[in-house]
Amino acid sequence: MNNRVLIDRRSCLKGVGASLALPLLDAMGWADSEKGKAQKPPVRLGFMYMPHGVIMDQFWPADAESFLKSPPPALESLRPVLDQCLLMRGISGVAIAPFNGAPHALELSTWLTATLPDPAKRNTIQIAISADQIAANHVGAFTALPSLELATMPQTWKENQEGLNEAYYSHCSFRSPTQAVPAEINPRNVLRRLFSTKEQGGAKGKSNRNNSLDQRMLDLVLGGARDLRKTLPKIDQRKLDEYLDSVRSVERRIAAIEIRQKEAALEKAGVRGSKRAKSDSPPIEIKIPEGDKRSEYMRVMCDLNVLAFQTDTTRVSTYIGSTPNGASYPELGFNDQHHSQTHHNNQQEKVRKVAAITAFNISQFAYMVKKMHSLREGDGTLLDNCIMMWGTGLEDGNKHTRKNLPFILAGKGGGSLNTGRFLPETSGNQGDLLTTLLACAGVPLDRPVGIATKQLTEIANGL
Repeated sequence: MNNRVLIDRRSCLKGVGASLALPLLDAMGWADSEKGKAQKPPVRLGFMYMPHGVIMDQFWPADAESFLKSPPPALESLRPVLDQCLLMRGISGVAIAPFNGAPHALELSTWLTATLPDPAKRNTIQIAISADQIAANHVGAFTALPSLELATMPQTWKENQEGLNEAYYSHCSFRSPTQAVPAEINPRNVLRRLFSTKEQGGAKGKSNRNNSLDQRMLDLVLGGARDLRKTLPKIDQRKLDEYLDSVRSVERRIAAIEIRQKEAALEKAGVRGSKRAKSDSPPIEIKIPEGDKRSEYMRVMCDLNVLAFQTDTTRVSTYIGSTPNGASYPELGFNDQHHSQTHHNNQQEKVRKVAAITAFNISQFAYMVKKMHSLREGDGTLLDNCIMMWGTGLEDGNKHTRKNLPFILAGKGGGSLNTGRFLPETSGNQGDLLTTLLACAGVPLDRPVGIATKQLTEIANGL
């Protein structure tokens, strides 16, 4: 007979001004579990975006048979978890007429809406609620954050393609047909949101923004963790230890980035950092819009996404790895902007650079997916209970085609997705895919998403 006392799934560790959500432990039950039914982790939905399409012969597998053993160059970073992935060729995007002169304004804004803006209201937002927000409306009541929106670059790009509102260039999440959802680009702000860190002030009525992650508050929280640990079985003690280590790791990495930013600013002003030898190379000045050492920011954001899902702080996320126009990748050995290289006209050096940028972005997605696959949850892994989608809003940036949009799905969606496959002849559109993924996540729909006409039953189990 099992006499253990279950800890509520919403329980958290608290210190003065800070609270920290807990991962799923064996001694917990999901807050929304129905009585009399077996406890099962919820399905999470994550979307990660890259603009401008891919070099197709380096992205698509040669055939279904060779997919797992001989992936194309762009997917090499996913090799250890390809059995957890699903690719399908044949998903078409939204036809953009009458906005033929606005391919970049529409590649991101239509990605999760599968809908064109209203041509009669071009300078205002008038599109459709996006798939992530449809999901958030259904599952958001069960979590502290209904959804989490992240980005690597500020959402401030301004261009006048077909007179469309500037929000279409840099937003993929729409809470309603008229309201874009802003994304957070500052990792520390994300950490503050996830773990409810409150600003504390020394004097009455004043706040100390710089101490929102003060070590003393974390020590109080971790002290509570030590007390909780004594009451847990060994398997839960190990889970709690691993989880707290990951929180500390993210905190240290964010702090290290900030220190390097300050040193770089001093170096730029002619002041050499006292801890560096004269022979050392100057520290990299990290500015998110320019993309210097972009991988560090992207991996911190990916870690925060993982933590948000692991702690059930949210079950829906979007991450805009970069927006159309303006992104460059100096750490790949060149400073050319992504957009300029996609108009390569088959010049091999430009093709090489676009392929390198694509592989880089997919490797950040692979980093997140592999971490999810390494984390135990319930009877499987965190990834088992997720549906993670990487994709781009164009097929080919050179010609702005949208016939075969590149998508990668990872995770089994709680058993709803049949992974480890490449489907070379899928027949469907962007809306069909989004509608199917929402169904796999258990989100009821009163209508299809955007241009959808059906569900893609071939990618799922039990639809």
